[in-house]
Amino acid sequence: MRLRARRTGAVLTVLAAATAALAPVGAPAAVLSAVNAVVVWNQHTEDTIRNAGPFVPHVALINRAMVHGAVYDAVNGVTRTHRPYLVQVEAQPGDSVDAAAATAAFRMLTHLFPAQSAALQTKYDTALAAVPDGPAKLGGITDGEQAATAMIAARTGDGRGGPADVVIGTEPGQWRPTPPAFAVDPAPWAGNVKPFLVPDVAALRSDGPNALTSSDYTEDFNEVKSVGLRTSTTRTADQTDAARWWAAVPQEAMLRALATGHNLSAADSARLFAQVGMSTADAVIACHNDKAHWKSWRPVTAIHEAANDGNPATEPDPSWVPLLDTPPWYEHSSGHSCNISAWSYALTDFFDTDQVAFSGFNAVTGTTRSFTSFSQARKEIIDARVWAGIHFRTADHHGAVIGKKVAFYGAKHYFQPVS
Repeated sequence: MRLRARRTGAVLTVLAAATAALAPVGAPAAVLSAVNAVVVWNQHTEDTIRNAGPFVPHVALINRAMVHGAVYDAVNGVTRTHRPYLVQVEAQPGDSVDAAAATAAFRMLTHLFPAQSAALQTKYDTALAAVPDGPAKLGGITDGEQAATAMIAARTGDGRGGPADVVIGTEPGQWRPTPPAFAVDPAPWAGNVKPFLVPDVAALRSDGPNALTSSDYTEDFNEVKSVGLRTSTTRTADQTDAARWWAAVPQEAMLRALATGHNLSAADSARLFAQVGMSTADAVIACHNDKAHWKSWRPVTAIHEAANDGNPATEPDPSWVPLLDTPPWYEHSSGHSCNISAWSYALTDFFDTDQVAFSGFNAVTGTTRSFTSFSQARKEIIDARVWAGIHFRTADHHGAVIGKKVAFYGAKHYFQPVS
């Protein structure tokens, strides 16, 4: 681990739908910094992804990584404090960082979401209008164009939208569509996408789901059957809130609050969003590659069809309904655990400490959850997916391992300071 940013013990409150993140609670007015251009364009990126249609979390993470990788190269090309990701843009020291960040993000977003070009153009024009005319502005625009062009070229033919089959099984342990929608993954290609940081996601293969007749499977089965039932009497009210909160976790809003609350510069913010964004993208790519390898059934299927699993210790319940509707993709490993594990470990590396207190308000649930450390959040996501009734605990643990490996690799091989 290495020191990334000034530490603060203040608790950060996050507004999931806010365009401006809050400063640390109790901070004097003199230290409150304006939201920098990188943070603003993270909000624009999130809004654009949300407005694009049905939200698919693994696709969203891949798109965010592309945007923030380009923003990082554009901004870092001016400051030159760290090694570039793809390209060292031909920047001058006085180039406008704001123009560079806005241009890189705008170019990437209009490339990924051409249907929203008009709305993005308005945001871009507003951003550039705030930058004084002159060579610095023109230089920043050029820097952003160069970084975005490099990212677009690097991601051409990367497997996004490519052919991929959804395999529907019939045997015990094999995945099949789940109620109520009985849908299939709209982006089954995600596990075949070229990763951003790690050389080979297949090398991160998990040990897979437990054998159906094993004691470990029995333990996982009975746990989720009890605590994950929609009308469970063993799940507490707080556990129910956690399950719902994590289902629509405001992780980008929490990143924005961490950036502004810790008074990060645009350059540090760009590195934060790129490191976390690419780590989480690779984690879900690896996770969906793992899912497609194992093709394992969800708890709701397992519980309905337990009479056929060959395990006398698992009792079927055809009427069992999970707390939350089951996502329409394979069960093992857990995507949320892969994602949040990578998110938490990347943040621990960036801030050079796990002990950062933060809170997140979820506009979907209307509730706030608070954490004293990144590891506390990581532990809770593992529990929350079981409480939700949509994952076996082993899938959550294996997902957390995948996320950890990705984040550690990214921290070791990328975003290093220039010596």
